[in-house]
Amino acid sequence: QVQLGESGGGLVQAGGSLRLVCTASRRTYLINTMAWFRQAPGKEREFVASIPWSGSMTDYADSVKGRFTISRDNAKNTVYLQMNSLKPEDTAVYYCAAGSLSRATMTRQYPYWGQGTQVTVSS
Repeated sequence: QVQLGESGGGLVQAGGSLRLVCTASRRTYLINTMAWFRQAPGKEREFVASIPWSGSMTDYADSVKGRFTISRDNAKNTVYLQMNSLKPEDTAVYYCAAGSLSRATMTRQYPYWGQGTQVTVSS
């Protein structure tokens, strides 16, 4: 079993920054892509960003392009999400996910999930 753990969430004012961290307990051949999703109150879980373990073809949701940056450290089995210029609409529980498909953007395409970390942006 692959376990994912997220950290780095918190409460910040609009315009502030946070860096989320996701660490996998182990990496297997079944995991080729790491991603971040988020779920705001009253909304479905939505794709935020993804990055492969090999290569640099990152993907971002239109709502976060230019503000969020996903990166990785393969030696540490760790993925990061740097969030800048945060807006109140970014408030959500952020989840780390891992899967085998390249550039996947749907929740059902990721079999491994973390428990989530709360990000709250105040005005």
